[in-house]
Amino acid sequence: MKRFTNDYQRDSQLPVGRRAGDAAVRRSNSGQERILTTRVGLKIPATLSYNRWEKAGLHIFQIADSSAWCLGDWLVYGQERYADRYQTGVQAAGLDYQTLRNYAWVARHFELWRRRENLSFGHHAEVASLPAVEADGWLDRAEQQGWSRNQLRVHLRESRQGNLAATPARASLPRISAPGDRVERWREAASKVERDFEEWILVSLDRAAAHELDR
Repeated sequence: MKRFTNDYQRDSQLPVGRRAGDAAVRRSNSGQERILTTRVGLKIPATLSYNRWEKAGLHIFQIADSSAWCLGDWLVYGQERYADRYQTGVQAAGLDYQTLRNYAWVARHFELWRRRENLSFGHHAEVASLPAVEADGWLDRAEQQGWSRNQLRVHLRESRQGNLAATPARASLPRISAPGDRVERWREAASKVERDFEEWILVSLDRAAAHELDR
């Protein structure tokens, strides 16, 4: 099973252009035109094979996925080391604090050695609210079966529904009255992550509880 090691930096396969106005196309030693990355986007050759386009997408996803982990670890360190100043650092970096908190919440629940290199940050986020042993079990299954994040979500939902059927007794939450615009905002957030509204509420409450209990 592959997991992150202490050194999980990857060699860049997409050469970085110095300015957005740099030459749009460069050639590798093999004579092939290469995609260039710039601070404001990609410079893609006019003709690019599907295979090379697909590989570029995979590499970009890996960079973005790694960035989520790195930003989460960065914020966790700041919270623990500079509790009185870390928000100043977040503001200076121009980063969205709520997004970082979500990243940090997942990063805090998975030590580096427990993170699966073959699974995305999103996979880990799906099971972050579960006990460590249970979360690791689901990640093992997702890795072995080659499940996408959405497939893992479906299996988790089916498992929860099965557990509910086996244990029908449930605690009831008090009725909460909230302004309509706030409820619509919550529904929009649930829809954005493709979750059932009730499930989204439960997951959000689990995350909030974990955050408060871990403080």
